Amino acid sequence: MSNTVPGSVTRLIESFARLPGVGPKTASRLTYFLLRAPDDISRNLSEAVHDIKLKTRLCSICFNITEADPCPVCSDPNRDATVIAVVEDPLDALAVDRTDAFKGRYHVLHGAISPVDGIGPENLKIKELVQRVQRDQIEEVILATNPGYQGEATALWIQKELAGLPVRVTRLARGLPTGGDLEYVDTVTLTRALQGRHPL
Repeated sequence: MSNTVPGSVTRLIESFARLPGVGPKTASRLTYFLLRAPDDISRNLSEAVHDIKLKTRLCSICFNITEADPCPVCSDPNRDATVIAVVEDPLDALAVDRTDAFKGRYHVLHGAISPVDGIGPENLKIKELVQRVQRDQIEEVILATNPGYQGEATALWIQKELAGLPVRVTRLARGLPTGGDLEYVDTVTLTRALQGRHPL
C-alpha cells in the first residue's frame, strides 16, 4: 500500500480482502465506508465479530453452528428426530430449512471429500453421523450434499459407511432448473434428469 494510507486503514483493507468473495477494491470500499460512517455502525460491526467468536459453538448432536447446545432444531420436539438431512455446510442447512418443506433434523459435515484439497472422510463429521444412526432411532438419512463431484464422492462414501445399518438412505433428486434451457445444462445434471424421469 502507499505511504499515504495509514497503517490501521491498510490493516483493515487487508483483513476484509481475506474474506471469501471480497477483492481488493471491495475491501477498500468497505474500509472507507466505515471511516465515514457514524461511530455506532463500526462499533456494532466490531461487537458482532467479537460475539460470533465468543458466543457460537457447534451443536453436540448435529454440528450446526449454535449459541445453545443442543441447537434449536435438535431441541425442537416438533421436528422429526427419525429423519436426518446430511449437508456439507451450515449455509446448506439454512437453505433447506428456508424451503419449509423439511421437518426433520440435520447433520452438518463441515465440508466434502476432496483429495486435491487434502480433505478426506476423517476430516468430516462422518464418523459422528454413523454413531448417531447407531445410537438414535434414525429411520432415514437424506444425503443432501452438493451435486458436484466432491458432493457425489461424499454421498457415496456415507452410503457405504451406513450400509448394513437399519436405516433408509436417500439422495436429493437432481434435475433441470425451472426456466432453464437444455443447451445450457451441464451433462451431470442432464444425466440425473434423464435417470429421474417420471410418467406424466
